[in-house]
Amino acid sequence: MNIQQHLEALREYMRRVNVDAVIVPGTDPHHSEYVCDHYKFRDWLTGFDGSNGTAVVTLEQAALWTDSRYFLQAEQQLEGTGIVLMREGDYGDPSITEWLAEHLGEDDVLAIDGRLFTVNEVNRYDRFCGEHGFMLATDFAPADRVWTDRPPMPAAPAFVHELQYAGEDIDSKVEALVAVLDRVGATSVLLTALDDIAWLYNLRGDDILYTPVVTAFAFVSAGERSLFIDPAKVTPHVKEHLRAAGVHIREYDDIVRYLERKRDTEYVLLDPDSVSDTLAQALPCGKVYSPSPVAALKAVKNEVQIQGFRDAHLRDGVALTRLMCWLETAVARGEVTECNVAARIAQLRAEGSDLYREESFAAIVGYNEHGAIVHYEPTPATSSELRPEGLVLIDTGGQYLDGTTDVTRTIALGEVSDEMRRDYTLVLKGHLALQAAVFPVGTTGVQLDALARMPLWQQGFTYGHGTGHGVGHFLGCHEGPQSIRTNLNPAILRAGMVTSDEPGIYRAGKYGIRIENLLLCVNSERSNDEFGEFLCFEPLTLLPYDRRLIDVAMLTAAERAQVDEYHARVATALLPLLDADSAAWLKRATAPL
Repeated sequence: MNIQQHLEALREYMRRVNVDAVIVPGTDPHHSEYVCDHYKFRDWLTGFDGSNGTAVVTLEQAALWTDSRYFLQAEQQLEGTGIVLMREGDYGDPSITEWLAEHLGEDDVLAIDGRLFTVNEVNRYDRFCGEHGFMLATDFAPADRVWTDRPPMPAAPAFVHELQYAGEDIDSKVEALVAVLDRVGATSVLLTALDDIAWLYNLRGDDILYTPVVTAFAFVSAGERSLFIDPAKVTPHVKEHLRAAGVHIREYDDIVRYLERKRDTEYVLLDPDSVSDTLAQALPCGKVYSPSPVAALKAVKNEVQIQGFRDAHLRDGVALTRLMCWLETAVARGEVTECNVAARIAQLRAEGSDLYREESFAAIVGYNEHGAIVHYEPTPATSSELRPEGLVLIDTGGQYLDGTTDVTRTIALGEVSDEMRRDYTLVLKGHLALQAAVFPVGTTGVQLDALARMPLWQQGFTYGHGTGHGVGHFLGCHEGPQSIRTNLNPAILRAGMVTSDEPGIYRAGKYGIRIENLLLCVNSERSNDEFGEFLCFEPLTLLPYDRRLIDVAMLTAAERAQVDEYHARVATALLPLLDADSAAWLKRATAPL
């Protein structure tokens, strides 16, 4: 790509319409974590294709903001483009608004495409412009004008997520949603998040990589169930599925005109952190700004989904145990690169089950120094050969019809240093502490986060990412509303939620260590009449820790017992399903400490 030509095409259009600066996010009108090719205007404009990044272009300057996961990638992809990398976080670089304040003058026009910015985001930029004497335009859509070879919208058909996997029908879900609307004083709700819509209507699709969703909007009230979707994506089976539940199918592009016709007696619930400003402004009626009720409803899995998670992790454990067995011998023969490992994981999952659909994110395979890059993704240009020494960090997940997986293991490939073994054991201690947590109903993730960090903190170490994220059921691998991190998040942990447990430590230029299991929140035996209900975690992931990296002397007796108990559980579940070589490997890997 000739990035300078793309930038100049944008600037020429900016000059024609008197725009002085434009903010270009890497998102779509549904504010998805991953986006289809049709909405990768930021990628086309800058050459940067990480999942998180925002570009700002003026008539003379250009910059791109991203987080620490993508610093190395951004440096490489922006080289020679004239676009300056701005590091988000405590790295000394200005924020987007600070940078704009330096580069714009009074009465200059800052423009955005309001379809790609949420209500809250536009409110923040509007206040910023008011404070600095700038003007904000929210109807600037340069991708429609300057991206001449823009890919079309996804054309793959939607498909039904059958009741045998979903465990709850549309009627039941809509009834629960309408009950929430009534409690918050709303008569209806506009849904724009694709995973919310997929869950509510038991639909899935192939429109976005790693997340099985279909591009659509939804509008729901006590008397109405609408789905705005490209009719070409609606198969006869999907049409009958929706018709049986009373869902009216409307054209995807009719959403704005539809909203403009709403009665002024309605009160529509809008999530200001997911609904775009363009759609919110189209509504002439009352608005209730509140978090999406669907996010909280779908976070608590039903019994069918929970069993599906367990079954998916069993299959995943078999595939990854076969990977570890292969890795041990293949690395010794000098036959393995990071890209080989990533490809092998997908192959083994596909061989193991016809319920497997795709990865739940791009596999992270980081050997030695690459492991210190938190979200490193190997490419043919960067892929290292794995040698029988040092560490490899493997973070991978799968999408199965009955569940979603996400697991990280750090593996010794040969001789390791005392520092590596100490760091691994500190991370393991934090991981085990969170996994063993017992806590009262009403606890939030921030209250548990320090359990995973404390062993590292006590040595003066830490990590910059969150400890845990929610996981969808054959949906987004990263979903809310719950999380386990240092940031304040009011969402409480509830029985039925699935959340990751993934502390780590990263030594730049040397190695990275992360250990991750998915945990199901369940009722605890510690509940009692005097102090109330308590919750705890059940690990879903079935894959041993690397015993060769554990400094047993650093573990307490309780921690050693916890590791042995987990390993015994893994062996009991997986051994009957493995070939002879993989079974022999697993027996060694799960031997008591």
